[in-house]
Amino acid sequence: MLLRLAAGLLLLFSTNLPAKDNESPAPLDLGSRLELFVDDFLIQSMEGLEQRLHYPVSAGKILTLDKPWEGITCDYQVVFKDGDLYRMYYRGSSHEGYTIPSFLEPGEGVVPVHPQFSLYAESPDGLTWTRPELGLIEFNGSKRNNIVLEGDGAHNLAPFPDQNPAATDSQRYKAVGSGVRDNKPVLYGFVSSDGLRWSKIREEPIITDGKFDSLNVAFWDTIRKEYVAIYRDFQHGVRTIKAATSPDFLNWSPGEWGQFGDVERDHLYTNGTTPYFRAPQIYLAFPRRYIPWKTRLSESPWPGASDTVFMTSRDGVHWDRRFMESFIRPGRQRRAWMHRTNLASWGVVPTAPDEISLYVLRERDFPSVHFERMVLRTDGFVSIRAGYSGGELLTRLFTFDGGALVLNFSTSAAGSIRLELQDINGHPVPGFSLADSPLIFGDEIEHRVEWVRPSGQTDREPLKHLSGKPLRLRFVMKDADLYSIRFE
Repeated sequence: MLLRLAAGLLLLFSTNLPAKDNESPAPLDLGSRLELFVDDFLIQSMEGLEQRLHYPVSAGKILTLDKPWEGITCDYQVVFKDGDLYRMYYRGSSHEGYTIPSFLEPGEGVVPVHPQFSLYAESPDGLTWTRPELGLIEFNGSKRNNIVLEGDGAHNLAPFPDQNPAATDSQRYKAVGSGVRDNKPVLYGFVSSDGLRWSKIREEPIITDGKFDSLNVAFWDTIRKEYVAIYRDFQHGVRTIKAATSPDFLNWSPGEWGQFGDVERDHLYTNGTTPYFRAPQIYLAFPRRYIPWKTRLSESPWPGASDTVFMTSRDGVHWDRRFMESFIRPGRQRRAWMHRTNLASWGVVPTAPDEISLYVLRERDFPSVHFERMVLRTDGFVSIRAGYSGGELLTRLFTFDGGALVLNFSTSAAGSIRLELQDINGHPVPGFSLADSPLIFGDEIEHRVEWVRPSGQTDREPLKHLSGKPLRLRFVMKDADLYSIRFE
């Protein structure tokens, strides 16, 4: 944990420096992993460019939460792809007092109050979702429902498929969920062999130093080879997060407060932290930001409004919040301005070769509460954006493994990207100067850069002889977006 903290502090200090000073004393080892431009990890300097946050667009409603065991205060959805199956978990909850009669349309009714449950839905493609009748837990005399848990943990169960190679078949799925023990909030650990039948990993809680009164998340970090938990607490009266780690899901380090640099402190009602499935060294987070002093619906008995924001980290403690604007806005629907709606799912999943999806809770506190699928291009959270006048990006010094460079990019018809490889002294590598660069234009998720040699032939692995050598990349861009790069 101390090594992670030291590395995180180094990263924090570097990300607060101007880009031109953001130089590493040693080359970054990129290997062949994908790198996104969501932070300035790769950036040495930029001129005439900006980092642009992109926004997901709606792909429509997928589930209206109107079953008798669901209700208007459903919340805390978790989504992940498990082999060929997409799984979703969410809370079934209802509270008649949350909606006043003047809010309802003719014929609308509110699901009566009932105990909270953890519920399950599934999909073959992430687009069409069903609630299977699981036959596990009785509700109103019947087990024909999709309930997977009641009691401790049901308020905010957050499952994940355990990627730890040492995980046993009986604990292939793990989860965290809150409860109360000795009149104090605690976090319990849960395990399952099939993702449907859950039991506590032990009767004692696994983490006790938090408030836990929203969606807390955990996962196996495949890069650092440890479990990570990101969970809710309060600091100076502000809702915020802590991070803890564990080698075995049972014994956890003390929680470390999230560090956000010199930015305005928001109420982060949830955190939604997940390693990006294409680049697990980067944690993406989609907190529901709660603004308690702004109430759009004057007749509401509940103050506040919420949206979703975007932030990143490479250690779970030090967070990059360069994008303070909303990632998902409430929108024009009046009901989207209720106090605690617009929650993005834990989990980003692929739903097409060029598309990723996340799932947003809409119109919470109303009978019309539902999940909406929202989509981005693959890796499309943030880009290096060049306007028509153009600009340049110079990366930090790095080494790589592979023989070719792959770009995720988009240009206009008039736009383009050219690039240059530079050696440790900033000199163009022979054969890879800007004058040698192909003119790159179009819109591709995985574009393999090919240099045409004087012979007219194209080398499929033009960079193989440079693998392992310290280099920089210089990009010259015009009316273009660059989302990610990798070597292969």
